[in-house]
Amino acid sequence: MTRVQIQADKPAVTIDHGPAAAETRLILAHGAGAGITSPFLAAVADLLVERGLSLTLFEFGYMAGRRDGGPKRPPPRAEALVEEYRATVAALRKKHPRQTLVIGGKSLGGRVASLIADELYAHGEIAGLVCLGYPFHPPGKPDQLRTEHLKRLHCPALIVQGERDPFGSRTEIENIGLSRKIAFAWMSDGDHDFGPRGRSGFTRKGNLAAAADAVAAFVAKLPRAR
Repeated sequence: MTRVQIQADKPAVTIDHGPAAAETRLILAHGAGAGITSPFLAAVADLLVERGLSLTLFEFGYMAGRRDGGPKRPPPRAEALVEEYRATVAALRKKHPRQTLVIGGKSLGGRVASLIADELYAHGEIAGLVCLGYPFHPPGKPDQLRTEHLKRLHCPALIVQGERDPFGSRTEIENIGLSRKIAFAWMSDGDHDFGPRGRSGFTRKGNLAAAADAVAAFVAKLPRAR
């Protein structure tokens, strides 16, 4: 792990994967309860590297603090993490000036990225957004949607979602009017980590590979940022 200086007193914990010379770098933040070394992100990173992508995984300060022995407190609200994500993108733009950046993350990380995607896209700082298991609503509370900004999104986006994700299933989400800039890749019988039920005929390994294929294809079609 390395640290990228995002503020004078606040370095972000990061892990780089893949070829440094790739045209595009995908920045992924973690979910609410597990950092960038989680089995899910580690598996996704490996699969994306196999497909020729360059990645940076980064941890928000609250998660990095846990890693350094700090207290295990609930994560901040997504809106409170926006500045940290924005600063991390700025730092990585300086570190990798020749690469086109795509932002995103797992669950909470993807939601935070989605809140700044249009702003960064309008300024030519990123080319797209990738969300892995977007938390459309808290589990069991389908009326508490977190989608208002997604209805007017202008940044090209891909949401990779399990068909029976408790944070937003396919049946629920297909009935919501979201921006046409958002494409979906549905993981067969998948949960929030894309894992299917044992008798479904599908496998987590297969769904993770399908997710990586979808992300790689999406990124390949994006124009380079200005």
